[in-house]
Amino acid sequence: MTDTDTVTLTLDEVAALSRAVLTRHGLAPDHVEAVTETIVAGERDECAAHGVYRLLVCINTLKTGKVSPDAQPVVDDVAPALVRVDAGGAFAQLAFKRGVPHLITKAKASGIAALALNNCVHFAALWPEIETVVAEGLVALAVTPSHAWVAPAGGRKPLFGTNPIAFGWPRPGPFPYVFDFATSAVARGEIELHRRAGKPIPEGWGVDGDGQPTTDAATALAGAMLTFGGHKGSALSTMVELIAGPLIGDMTSAESLAFDDGAGSSPYGGELIVAIDPAGFLGAAAADHIARAEAVFDGITGQGARLPSQRRYEGRVRSLASGVHIPRALYDDIRALLD
Repeated sequence: MTDTDTVTLTLDEVAALSRAVLTRHGLAPDHVEAVTETIVAGERDECAAHGVYRLLVCINTLKTGKVSPDAQPVVDDVAPALVRVDAGGAFAQLAFKRGVPHLITKAKASGIAALALNNCVHFAALWPEIETVVAEGLVALAVTPSHAWVAPAGGRKPLFGTNPIAFGWPRPGPFPYVFDFATSAVARGEIELHRRAGKPIPEGWGVDGDGQPTTDAATALAGAMLTFGGHKGSALSTMVELIAGPLIGDMTSAESLAFDDGAGSSPYGGELIVAIDPAGFLGAAAADHIARAEAVFDGITGQGARLPSQRRYEGRVRSLASGVHIPRALYDDIRALLD
């Protein structure tokens, strides 16, 4: 089952480990199942920063008291194309599960619809949510702020979150076109994994408290992360702050960090998901135009370029066949949560 450096688990074993840890620390059963689905998805797709490592993050947040272990989401049917879900201070996953059926129904009825998740704690990637929406034949977009860890272009003080943007497009076959990236140069979890491993980070990921470049992970975590692409990433990060913060009546990244008040919990705030039904624009011709879009993807892969998520999907195939490989030190840390 193991070698000296890693532990190999089936996905069912990953799920069982997640359920055991989350239950041991008081998370309610319906939240346990929703969070576990996200943990398994990250590990399944070989996204180490979003897999079982996030159990450490979840339990730390539970210990701070900054997340409700059992709040039940409240769905508010705002308008024909709008729905809100108040998570009540709990993790975002269950609120999404309760809201997404309404989003899908509204998008198919109106052609476009939006789901606002409010008062929820975020700790994971957005692509599992995007894939859920796209599986219904819809085009999807999702954004969320986080904690103020990232300096704006030209600045040195944290103001933005990692502020991810995720997009999905339905395709023939088992896998949709999906991208999910932080508007920071890298996800914060990647820097944390470098810190745990004692590895330097590449230049351009972060700066120290004086705004000077650093390759030390701990120094970057204590200083400020950087946006990708300079002013372009900074502008996109600003967009995320606005449309998933004030637009839906929720926190900015700076407000989330202030709410945290030094506890070290996961970000608290909102998320905006938009779903578009191609048939709303195109009617019976929708399938023909979705098929036309394949020429775009063929044009990318035909010249040897890689589509976003391709590595994830390849990892998914491997994991389903052979399980996942978790660093032993990380596995031991997670097992210790059961004591």
